[in-house]
Amino acid sequence: MEAELAALAASGATALVELIVSEAYGHAKSGLTRLFGRRTSDEAAEDELQEARDELDRARAAGDAAAQVDVQARLRQRLSDLFHDDPHAAEELARLLAELAPDASHTFVNLVNGAVYNGPVFQGSPVHGDIHFHVPPSLSTASGCPVRPDQVPVVTVQFSNRSAELAFLETGLGSRAGGSGSVGVDVLVGLPGVGKTAMAWRCAERVRGRFPDGQLYVDFAALRDQVTPLAGPGGDVSEALAMCLRSLPGGDLGIPDSLLDRTNLFRSRTADLRILLVLDDVNQAAQVRALIPKGPGSAVLATSQSRIGELAAQNGARLIPVKPLDQHGGLELLKDRCGAEAVGAEREAAERLVGLCDGLPVALQVVAARLVTDDSLSMTELAAELDDEASRLTGLALDGEESSVSAVLGPSYRLLPRDAARLYRLLGWLPFGLFDAGVAAVAAGIEAGNAKRLLRVLVKASLVEKTHDDRYRMHGLVRLHARERAAEEEPESERTALTERVGTHYLVLTAFADRALRKERLRIADLADLLSRAADPFAEAGGPPPLEWLDTERNAVLAVLRTVVRSGLHTLGWQLAEAFTVLFLYRRYLTAWTESLELGIEAAEAAVASATTAAEIEEATAGEARLRSLLSRPLLDLGERDRAGQQLERAVTLASATQRLALQASVQEFLGRYLDVVAPSDAAGAYQRSLELNEQAGETRGAALATFFLGCALDARGEHAEAMTLLCRAQWNLEHRPEPDRRMAARVKAAIGVVHGHLGDTGQAVLDLREAVRELAEVADGMRYEAEARVRLADVAQEAGGEDELVRECLSRAADIYEALGNQSLAGELRRRLDDLDR
Repeated sequence: MEAELAALAASGATALVELIVSEAYGHAKSGLTRLFGRRTSDEAAEDELQEARDELDRARAAGDAAAQVDVQARLRQRLSDLFHDDPHAAEELARLLAELAPDASHTFVNLVNGAVYNGPVFQGSPVHGDIHFHVPPSLSTASGCPVRPDQVPVVTVQFSNRSAELAFLETGLGSRAGGSGSVGVDVLVGLPGVGKTAMAWRCAERVRGRFPDGQLYVDFAALRDQVTPLAGPGGDVSEALAMCLRSLPGGDLGIPDSLLDRTNLFRSRTADLRILLVLDDVNQAAQVRALIPKGPGSAVLATSQSRIGELAAQNGARLIPVKPLDQHGGLELLKDRCGAEAVGAEREAAERLVGLCDGLPVALQVVAARLVTDDSLSMTELAAELDDEASRLTGLALDGEESSVSAVLGPSYRLLPRDAARLYRLLGWLPFGLFDAGVAAVAAGIEAGNAKRLLRVLVKASLVEKTHDDRYRMHGLVRLHARERAAEEEPESERTALTERVGTHYLVLTAFADRALRKERLRIADLADLLSRAADPFAEAGGPPPLEWLDTERNAVLAVLRTVVRSGLHTLGWQLAEAFTVLFLYRRYLTAWTESLELGIEAAEAAVASATTAAEIEEATAGEARLRSLLSRPLLDLGERDRAGQQLERAVTLASATQRLALQASVQEFLGRYLDVVAPSDAAGAYQRSLELNEQAGETRGAALATFFLGCALDARGEHAEAMTLLCRAQWNLEHRPEPDRRMAARVKAAIGVVHGHLGDTGQAVLDLREAVRELAEVADGMRYEAEARVRLADVAQEAGGEDELVRECLSRAADIYEALGNQSLAGELRRRLDDLDR
């Protein structure tokens, strides 16, 4: 029984170490002193325990694992002596640990009290009186015939999906089990709850016949402490080896105490066997390496939340990612659990449920369980309940139980180093799940290099996924768990501080992109000081193209803008909205543009109300006027003319309350463009006022633009000669600026071509419009205006007659452009014109 006593002492020492270094030690001190004082005095026992505590504190602070192992070994020997001399000592320690360190002492208490802990069926063996601990039965029957181990648990629910992954696994296992001399190692890697364990169990079931000497199973989640890693490195591996050795020929005879000796014995016993080992929830390469059998054709199938790269590099392991289910896979799971008829009856709601669970099987299982156990709950009702992020984790739990997502993520989170755990929590407060290392660094207020290091920790733990473009993705339900932990463990002030840090980060980048695209655009926010303290990534060699960056990040910027405004960061909110609008001058995402401007207006109004100085009031008022005038553009494109007019009316009033002539001129220009649509005869007056205000303000580009729009307005009124004079002046001014505005100059040239047509000079009109089309096609942001010019050219050519091919080519290309820009209405209108030409 010495081996059994040694196992009991080792388990007790592991739990004791965790208790000694915990806050509960003060409560346990007197009881431990009495226990250890049985062979010495209480005073000597107290000194012994205090010395162990001090050594452990120093070792942990220094990261000295060897010193921790030494202390644990000393305590293990001490307990072994105690248990040998006094059988009741183990019971006393078990009662003490169960009360003060229940998580850390789970294994030890189960051994003492006779509970089934892990692995094959255990039988109780009495030792020294009433103490019972459990060892697996021998693999030999009374007749001496070996018993083939078959330990992998059965999948108790219908297994669906994962066909491709299972086929890949089985092909690999089959080739090695079919006679190859090698031993294969496969590791299923993925975030908690994604279905790795079920997949491993299912695979083991399907390949049982390929391993004639049986299958062994070790659940490392049950072997290691659920709060912190075992203080003694290798403790779980050593216990796993003992479990497997007991299940192999030879049983528990001669199992040595040391990890090295157990590893060697395991290799010897498996040398002539062909077996499959399924190792569940490993988190270290050593847990797999020690349990690789030696028998040719054997295999190891492990599951892990960590990407254990050293196994691939040094042991040739295949790391097989297990991803969340796609919509089809998620629906199949719901059909399996709830019935195909139920899913078909509420197909849209079922698809929504899969999306809300992000395809995570553990969450979908709870959804299915709630539906099948509550006849009054429909899929539509459950989807509406889970749609609220704030209560989604609660909804993914059965009555009286912890959220399934929190339950599976909790152990992984608790195993994170302190700084990685903090980053994990703070990432949960980001309003989006896809980000780069720079955003992570800003969120946590740390250096970018440190953020990358911690992100690697989170990636290895499968809590964050690295994408192909060097960004990072946090699964939706993982993000909610991180947010839940942040709400519990971080002060509320930290959330506002994070929002301000991230909002400022995006303001700086968006402002730099804005200036890279439109250097001379009117801006109200004075960001010179802020930008002077930051590096411009778009100005660096090899830096990202500013328009592509804005387009890629638009959802993130909009999400940040919502959060900033909701958090009461008013000035930051309207400034970000103003800078962000440059994207929509190139990409007409009308709904997003409208929302961003409305958020900015809300923030600007609040900034005026909370301002404490006249300068703050004036700037926020100007910001509101600017944003309202900009809002008229998407509203017009959306056909909301009345709302556009209301915004402009308010913008004119606000701008007049400031001393900013350039702002007043810009608002008048927007008013003129509105009147072009609703009252064309009145538009020229607004453009004339804009021209005069721009000239007073010394805004030469603004004056050139106002001249262009005024010329177009006069042409629409039939004043073609006056229009030609103004348009030629505008073209010259735009082409002869220090930095010529090619896009606007080409637009003016197209307008000049239209006026030539009105004056009867069709040949010159076609020449001007052709040249304008060519120039607009060459500028990055000219697609929309190229389409307009092509339609004008088609109009002139069709009116002149004899140019059917030119008309078709222009209308077809213009229709293609409008479709690409998302304007299906205009594209359809042009397609109908083309059909009419062919009749």
